[in-house]
Amino acid sequence: MKELKKLIIAISLFTFAFACEDYLDVIPDNVPTIDHAFLDRTSAEKYLATCYTYLPNLATPAGDPAILGSDEWWAIEDQTYNGTTTNYAGLKLKKGELNSNDPLFNFWDGLNGGRACYRAIRDCNVFLENIHKVGNDLSQEEAKRWIAEVKFLKAYYHYYLMRMYGPVPIIKENISISAGIEEVRVYRDPFDEGIEYIISLLDEAAPDLPIQIMNVSAELGRITRSIALSLKAEILVMAASPLFNGNPDYRSFKDSRGVALFSQEYSRDKWVKAADACKDAIDACLLGGHDLYEFTKQTNISDSTKRLMSLRHVVTDKWNKEIIWTAAKLSMYDYQRGTTPFFFMEQAQWTPTNPFMCPTLRMAELFYTKNGVPIEEDIQFEYGNRFQTEPAPVDHRYYIQSGYETAKLNIGRETRFYANLAFDGAIWFGNGRFRDVGDGSANEQSWVIRTKKGEPQGKASNLRYSLSGYWVRKTSHFESVSTSSSSVVVVRSTFPIIRLADLYLLYAEALNESLDSPTEEVYHYIDLVRERAALKGVVESWQNYSRYPSKPSTKEAMREIIQHERMIELAFEGKRFWDIRRWKTAHVWLNQPIRGLNPEGETPVEHNTVRVLYTPEFSTKDYLFPIRQHNLRVNTNLEQNPYWK
Repeated sequence: MKELKKLIIAISLFTFAFACEDYLDVIPDNVPTIDHAFLDRTSAEKYLATCYTYLPNLATPAGDPAILGSDEWWAIEDQTYNGTTTNYAGLKLKKGELNSNDPLFNFWDGLNGGRACYRAIRDCNVFLENIHKVGNDLSQEEAKRWIAEVKFLKAYYHYYLMRMYGPVPIIKENISISAGIEEVRVYRDPFDEGIEYIISLLDEAAPDLPIQIMNVSAELGRITRSIALSLKAEILVMAASPLFNGNPDYRSFKDSRGVALFSQEYSRDKWVKAADACKDAIDACLLGGHDLYEFTKQTNISDSTKRLMSLRHVVTDKWNKEIIWTAAKLSMYDYQRGTTPFFFMEQAQWTPTNPFMCPTLRMAELFYTKNGVPIEEDIQFEYGNRFQTEPAPVDHRYYIQSGYETAKLNIGRETRFYANLAFDGAIWFGNGRFRDVGDGSANEQSWVIRTKKGEPQGKASNLRYSLSGYWVRKTSHFESVSTSSSSVVVVRSTFPIIRLADLYLLYAEALNESLDSPTEEVYHYIDLVRERAALKGVVESWQNYSRYPSKPSTKEAMREIIQHERMIELAFEGKRFWDIRRWKTAHVWLNQPIRGLNPEGETPVEHNTVRVLYTPEFSTKDYLFPIRQHNLRVNTNLEQNPYWK
């Protein structure tokens, strides 16, 4: 029986050495040994590539819980048209259909849209344990860089698991095939110990990574020092956040040995460490040539359109200087097709794209006014009348067709509102039309979005339309084109995992939390992000336009402002899903009705009537994903996450 057990484990190890689906085969044909995988530089480089291939399918609605699983989105669930249920797994999260028998987005085992992170960690360990076997054709300098990359990836896969599940077993080395049963039945490591270990991996990796990629044609997507330090900053901010830093809901969470899996007391020092890490990462990124993005692909456009495109295209402009980390495999193809509206009536029949996702009304209300403060706080904004309609003023002509009757909610908003969202009367730059407003013939100028019933971007059929009356433009490349026929050209674009504005806001957050009250440096880094959107600084904006002019002066109120700024700047980029969990505010957001405008409305007044699309439920247990019950039966030393029992 023992020999059979060893054989089974050996076969499993052999299986892990190969890739699934489109993964690279790392061992030459007919040579099924690890030694041959590291016989020469070429074989070892294949194994290095395999360690990268486990990266989650970020920006893919079917593979990233942070997309459709976020309250930013709602969707038409049409399985007969789509032919699959996987696109709707994120929607099912919001509907409370996550369970422990067969969890959605299972990144522990690699099921139901999740990637097998523990398999990824095993392959990383195999690489680290065997890279020294490569012959002389691999230089010492290159070997050090490869080792650093794999240490980074090993840290990232552990981090992804910890963000989802909290404390997890930390696999520092692969378990020997001669290990006994009790050695295989690992325990979950305390959360803070896991964080300490993955930070140590990143600290070891960073010095041996290049500050920037020099061989752009061959190495874009490879890990740099800027990426490693930025991930370190993000991880430490997560660890310092309320969900994981002295959370009383997890105070009694212990394993069968009586070991506490979460820290029992809040620690401000975690925020100090996070702030230091953020500043180090910012310095490295600036040294590596990263900067806030500016749209330069079209020169004959107005300053208003240029500003809008700088804020919109920062996500879809491939490898732009603001993106700190992305990967060539992280295509936004499915994301674009699922969110870009039709542009012609006949497309509702031919469906060249698959626009089944729409932003919720909450997101339309989230963005600031043109004065840089929330709509409910602005002394100049008619918040109570926001769904009444009026003709769009001439000074909005680059964002809304002049004179078009639209909701007051859409008028007098900051540029990021128009860069992210399209609505009834909105101007859409792109989709084959690159002339600015007033430049060229009517067929050359930007599209005007019309979302009332029977109109091209409204409910013209039961197949695909916006349930909320809004569309997202930030997720679509401006050069992608769908014509009046059934053809569509989707420009491939990479998806930012971390970008510089994200890092600036992480630093502002960590610094604010580490201090008794905000300082000029806290304001500075949030104001850098606001400046690109043509907004005044936080202090000036609140003093002049908010009902609470002194709000930025306190730590607690500044926390709210920073969180609001992150939700605006990083909207639809897969950040909100994780942010509201680590802030421990998800139960506030995800127990509110999901609302939209009336897609059956044929007049402006009818269309701008609010209706409830769904009322979700979110409880304390939903802050962490459950471990599959099968794993708990196989390994009795594992504890299920709190409140899932």
